[in-house]
Amino acid sequence: MTQMIFASQNGRTISKEDKIFGISNRAKAMIAKEGESKVVNATIGALLDDNGRLIVLSSVDEVFKALSPAEYAQYAPIGGIPEFKEAVKKDLFRDFIPKTYTEAVATPGGTGAIRNTISNYSEYGDYVLTSDWYWAPYNTIAQEQGRKLDTFELFNESGSFNMESFSEKVKKLLENQERLIIILNTPSHNPTGYALTDEEWLRVSEILNRESSGKKITLLVDAAYADFAGDEGDSRSFFPILEKLDENVLVIIAHSLSKAYTLYGQRCGAMICMTGHKEIAEEFRRVCEFSSRASWSNCTRAPQVILSRIYADPQLLKKVMDERKEYRDMLIRRGKAFKEEAEKVGLKTLPYRSGFFMSIPCKNPDAVSARLEKEGVFVVPLAKGVRVSGASVPEDVCRRLPAVIKKAIEEADK
Repeated sequence: MTQMIFASQNGRTISKEDKIFGISNRAKAMIAKEGESKVVNATIGALLDDNGRLIVLSSVDEVFKALSPAEYAQYAPIGGIPEFKEAVKKDLFRDFIPKTYTEAVATPGGTGAIRNTISNYSEYGDYVLTSDWYWAPYNTIAQEQGRKLDTFELFNESGSFNMESFSEKVKKLLENQERLIIILNTPSHNPTGYALTDEEWLRVSEILNRESSGKKITLLVDAAYADFAGDEGDSRSFFPILEKLDENVLVIIAHSLSKAYTLYGQRCGAMICMTGHKEIAEEFRRVCEFSSRASWSNCTRAPQVILSRIYADPQLLKKVMDERKEYRDMLIRRGKAFKEEAEKVGLKTLPYRSGFFMSIPCKNPDAVSARLEKEGVFVVPLAKGVRVSGASVPEDVCRRLPAVIKKAIEEADK
């Protein structure tokens, strides 16, 4: 932790640089010095082609380039332009039509949805609950809002969702606080690639209904990677289960245009609520727009117009989805190649079903990462292992990496 000289610490742990971006910067520096052929940068959370170039959907790019200056330069309303708010709900739910009340508020990516949820649905000093394998900014956002992060064990001994650990931690936290935010990143969990099954979702809903008696639970589903989790309909099969939750459980879904529409730098997404009460939905819109105004004010207009245009044209929508499927299939092949080779060389990995990332448990993540860097391989060290991005490296490299990682783990454990 870096001690503050003039700024206020405010209970936060502030490092000198973001860990992931810092590692990625070292990879770029080595590429500049040694050449691209000598370096594997498996830290990047963006989809790259086999030559290391950023993939941008041409169908989306065409819409972007056709925007008039007024369509991308004007301020957008704080909660998002009306057409976007309708389009983003269609984009999230697809063929599923919720029987609940829904409201959407534009946010700067899924990160904004997480920030606004924590700000409005927990108290200062509260714990926010997520799994022990998690995206590090969850903790950063919680600290910035004066909250703390707690975790349950994501996997049981059979490699399934650890229902017992989840249930115990929910119960324990609610014994000491009146509200609880639970963040479940699924499908295509970052950093493991795991996805809850519908059967697991049913059991989760039973636990939440049981523990919500007299308390308020907010279930935040971080679904940023849903469109890279195999069939886009199948990846949304759990939505009807969310309607079974009791009135004391509010569902908020974080949706992002970064991955599905390759609009990473445009920083646009939405938070969408599901509730059986109209008053709660209207309150959701009001308080989240208030928080938006107090932080980033309003979101970038261009991606809102782009999504609105896509959903207003069925042929264009099909074109976008067909193009996305090509890259999703490429990503699936990469993940499959990594898993197959890991099994061959005896490298233990966490359960992976889809998505951008795979994770390998190990005792000394930082030491493993440092050893790999000497070999020109850059991964992200986590608390309990290392994360590899299948999104940023080609299939043949995915097949090479398991043996290299296994060797580094064995050396670090000596």
